[in-house]
Amino acid sequence: MAHGFSFRWIKLAAVGAVMALPAFPAQSQVVCGGHDVLIARLAAAFEEKRLGYGVAGEVAIFEVFVSPSGTWTMVMTDVKGQSCILAAGDGWEDTLATAVRQPGG
Repeated sequence: MAHGFSFRWIKLAAVGAVMALPAFPAQSQVVCGGHDVLIARLAAAFEEKRLGYGVAGEVAIFEVFVSPSGTWTMVMTDVKGQSCILAAGDGWEDTLATAVRQPGG
């Protein structure tokens, strides 16, 4: 129980640090805006569609968008509805999930 509790606080601290990035524009190039606008731009410019998402407690939702050509974008949306592009790149490869202690896991 204590392990889960401390892990939760570490995760919340990490999410809080990521959410603070826009406050330091010289050190980061995080692009933020309305969720629908960002997603529409990803679809129009890169043909990216949502591959999946995960919830970080009650703090944020993280989504991964991928295109058929292999470009990808990670988007975080906070509880106020503000979305930010945290990372983007190319060369996305779909893989099957592997169990821990298995090759690749």
